[in-house]
Amino acid sequence: MHGHSALVSKLLVVCAGLLVLSVAVAAQRGGNNAISTLKGVTVPQPDLTQYVARQDVLLILGKALFWDVQVGSDGRTACASCHFHAGADHRTTNQLSGPFTSSAAVLANLTLTAADFPFHVFANPNDNESAVIRARRDVVGSAGVLLQRFVAVAEGASTDAGADAGAGGRFTVGGLKVRQVTARNTPSVINAALNVRNFWDGRASNLFNANTPFGPADARASVLVATPNGYVTQTIRVDRSSLASQALGPPLDSTEMSFAGRQWSDLGRKLLSLTPLARQQVSPEDSVLGPYANYTGLGLRTEISYPALITAAFQPAYWSGGEEQIATNFGLFFGLAVQAYEATLISDDTPVDRFLAGDTAALSTAQQNGLAQFRAGGSQCTECHQGPELTAAGFTTAARGNANDPRALGFFRTGVSAIEDDPGAAGVDAFGAPLFPAAPGGRANGAFKAPGLRNVEFTGPYFHTGGSATLEQVVDFYARNGDVPAGGNLGNGIGAIRLNPNGRAALVEFLRALSDDRVKFERAPFDHPALCVSVGYDAAATSEMFALVPAVGRGGNTVPLQTFAEQLAGAGRDGSRAHTLQQSCSP
Repeated sequence: MHGHSALVSKLLVVCAGLLVLSVAVAAQRGGNNAISTLKGVTVPQPDLTQYVARQDVLLILGKALFWDVQVGSDGRTACASCHFHAGADHRTTNQLSGPFTSSAAVLANLTLTAADFPFHVFANPNDNESAVIRARRDVVGSAGVLLQRFVAVAEGASTDAGADAGAGGRFTVGGLKVRQVTARNTPSVINAALNVRNFWDGRASNLFNANTPFGPADARASVLVATPNGYVTQTIRVDRSSLASQALGPPLDSTEMSFAGRQWSDLGRKLLSLTPLARQQVSPEDSVLGPYANYTGLGLRTEISYPALITAAFQPAYWSGGEEQIATNFGLFFGLAVQAYEATLISDDTPVDRFLAGDTAALSTAQQNGLAQFRAGGSQCTECHQGPELTAAGFTTAARGNANDPRALGFFRTGVSAIEDDPGAAGVDAFGAPLFPAAPGGRANGAFKAPGLRNVEFTGPYFHTGGSATLEQVVDFYARNGDVPAGGNLGNGIGAIRLNPNGRAALVEFLRALSDDRVKFERAPFDHPALCVSVGYDAAATSEMFALVPAVGRGGNTVPLQTFAEQLAGAGRDGSRAHTLQQSCSP
């Protein structure tokens, strides 16, 4: 799904030299694109009556699938392995990749430090035309799987049978293959249900096809349906379902979760023989899975099998033919179930949301000044972060009538990286067709989705490159009008933004006020099963190291999540922060 690139993407496309305005004045402004509270906003829901029999069981299935490491070909990699920390990933070792379009070697297994950030440094930090001191073309991504070729499902085993797929290429240390790393930073899945299209480049279609992320562009996509006259193939097009489309990408991706060549039917056959979450602890207090947890061991109780969940959640026409039909249609089940779970991960109780809903005591004076600074930019500040979603890519903000214009759907070029390093929305789908085939005026070139800003305090590193470690560095980026300017304004570079020190500090305070305590402390619905995540290889690169993300129930943790900057500094290892990744585990 994973930072954020366009993260605070125009975030602050902020407000050239404007003074902090009074909150009373700011509340009347916001330009042509006002921001508002997310409280009371309805999450877009597709019509699933044709496919789904029980929505409550669909949620159980979706949360199990999202967190289950058995979904990965190696039996150690879940969707959550890249989305375990405020919906994103804040690991620091073996997280480095390179330009999206490059095959050049990377420093595999490197442990990042604060000195590595930001990736772009100028002699005059406020001027992107001054002498360049550092211009790294690296990407902080997320560790996936070893490069392997899929051979077969091993009956009853959580690990697929694989074969050597050649040298590890960029991802080797001393001749030893290490986990591959994604070529973009992991965006948060929290509030992703509010986006019209998902992924940084928008390739997850709003129309779900049950096979791939590409919607109608994949003419081959279909499912097998039982009818009175026998089994027939059926084309699926479920609207308002870019989350389901997105969910179909990583499980078969040969970098992220899968040995190369695995199909949905293979994954289906594998999981049908396995107990959900059999290698992980599930809290009895889990807000969704708790009633079904195996109280004396790992995973769910044996009667809560994947076949049982699927046949209870979906209409019989899609599974009544038995295991072979279930395996054939597994993309349908996986996508809709994971979407149902992720649609519950809505963060709408931040201090900013409460303030915008009328609670004048919800924000401190400094935070109110930051809100005023953010809104004072008028149509510039809110060009990319607007409405209740705080993104122009949201359902209430995107101009969906112009599906070929990336900017109308919330995709902008802000000068984070060179277009030749990553084309963004100007890329192509799996069939070689442009993601935005009729984008006007080159607007797709180097454009990325503007993410929502809630919980941004915990989702570093930032931008699609992961090239900034702190919110202060993000604000500095916008204050100097980006790192790789291309001229123009909002979509072809940033423009002429200048922020004084007071304005920058105020904006950082505002961004921190976008943290939801439920996310910060992992309270329901943000609680989860345990997860063992890869944290690199030992010094001799002879064995892999894993760290525990403990299971947490609906009540959450007693301490807040660690920020990425704190992870770099080692802060919170005294027990004052969660997810410090210090406790080892065996996957």
